[in-house]
Amino acid sequence: MNLLTRLPTFAFMFTAAPLAFALSIVELEVNGRITPSACNVSLSDNGLVEHGKILATTLNASEFTVLPNQLMGLSISCEGPVLFALVGIDNKRESSLAPDYFYGLGVNPHAPGERLGSVSLSLRGPVGDSQSMQTLTSSDNGGTWSPEPYVYPGLFMGFARVGDTLPAPIRQLVASLRVDTSISPANTLTLQEEVPLDGSITLDLRYL
Repeated sequence: MNLLTRLPTFAFMFTAAPLAFALSIVELEVNGRITPSACNVSLSDNGLVEHGKILATTLNASEFTVLPNQLMGLSISCEGPVLFALVGIDNKRESSLAPDYFYGLGVNPHAPGERLGSVSLSLRGPVGDSQSMQTLTSSDNGGTWSPEPYVYPGLFMGFARVGDTLPAPIRQLVASLRVDTSISPANTLTLQEEVPLDGSITLDLRYL
């Protein structure tokens, strides 16, 4: 099945009447891309990282408290070999302590100026079409690539054969997505009431 992506459909109707003179011309360009196959992205555990209840008294007073990391299964399935990249979008960017590197964990609803912490994402052991892959990242929308396991906010992440420097078309990819969560130092937070951790991240698949 062919899939038309991000390309609106235009219908043009032209009528003509006799003209004595043609004094000027205008050029029209219609651009877009047709991708040969569609892809589906899925995460295990319905994409939910649940840390449960954390006692305020167990938090480090002056340093970040690092919570146990969690691994999720990431699966990308396409109808045929497709060249694509993943982009992490931070839906809580305003709460991030370092927006270029970490995703936000939300703000304290009882003290909105307090940012609760950070989340980092990294991909481990990617396998594409039964071959080991390496992860690449691009800060210029796919113009140049370099090896990098971390899924930094807003950057493209592609998948290449081991030793290659450019992403490869893939039909089926599986990998482990590692989620690392850290809570801000307790002495920077108001913790007299229950405070929910509220991180939200979108993984957006982009066709290259």
